[in-house]
Amino acid sequence: MERCSQVLNGAVHRLFAERPDVVLIGEDLLDPYGGAFKVSAGLSTKWPDRVLTTPISEAAIVGVAGGMALRGLRPIVEIMFGDFTALACDQIVNHLSKFRAIYNGQVSCPVVIRTPMGGRRGYGPTHSQSLEKLFLGIPGLTVVAPSRHHELGEMLRRAVLETEDPVLFIENKLMYGQPHEPPRTGRIAEFAVRTMEGRYPTLTLSLNDFASPDLTLVTYGGMLPVAMEGALTLAMEHELFAEIVAPSQLSPLPAGELLAALGRSRRLVVAEEGTLTAGWGAEVVACLMERADFHFASARVAAKDGIIPTSRALEDAVLPQPKDIVAAAVKLLSTPRP
Repeated sequence: MERCSQVLNGAVHRLFAERPDVVLIGEDLLDPYGGAFKVSAGLSTKWPDRVLTTPISEAAIVGVAGGMALRGLRPIVEIMFGDFTALACDQIVNHLSKFRAIYNGQVSCPVVIRTPMGGRRGYGPTHSQSLEKLFLGIPGLTVVAPSRHHELGEMLRRAVLETEDPVLFIENKLMYGQPHEPPRTGRIAEFAVRTMEGRYPTLTLSLNDFASPDLTLVTYGGMLPVAMEGALTLAMEHELFAEIVAPSQLSPLPAGELLAALGRSRRLVVAEEGTLTAGWGAEVVACLMERADFHFASARVAAKDGIIPTSRALEDAVLPQPKDIVAAAVKLLSTPRP
């Protein structure tokens, strides 16, 4: 079974072989290094004229990629750590995402910005954050965050070739070394799985073959394995069944899919690795509250509002764990159903 980093690397190689307008730009991409997490390995050897290694300037990298896209290329940007997307925020928010509307649809800007987010590797406060919430709700920008259980290669291909606007493609860094395990014959280990159709699919996982769930657990990216562990504990130790809903598209939010799932339980737990305040989970709850024609109870699980320590023990205390999901679910389910 291939690791997720190998799947992504193979996908980029196939894109380069298929389309001469696909280029790669970022820091330390040239072989033998091949990028910090080796997703770009081998590309500069095969296509030396289409891999551009740059100085340390995320704003310049993304700005140049925007110019390439306006001139007809399909650039893939690799930002070494997602923490540094803040340095490219102006280019993403005020330029790439605006070009199509500013010029009345006469231009397109198909830039895919790949970047790793997340902790659990002991990298410390400035290399472990989940900052995707900074880019949610930006008109013209799609934010995607697949898990190791999504079809990573196909999703990256769609982002590069099937869109005409910028995509922030977030890869949880812990999954690079994990096996790529999309559903086979409708299952992942103990879970039955349904995959929604669409460019960036949503996965729904159930431990009781989609019988009526006790609660709906919404999560994404690197938190999906954490949520699965929490759901197993809920089933084995508390006889409570959570239906897990894992969208790969964070923004715009696939509200219809989430609302349909929530209608089956009317109890919602949202889990994310980013900090709690003003997080993606808050937007999910607010969005569903506005759209639902029924009452529901909700709870959020996220990182504590503080920096992420380098010490692994302290990092674990800051970041959300399966036990946090279990505690939130048990507390929520101790109240009467709305």
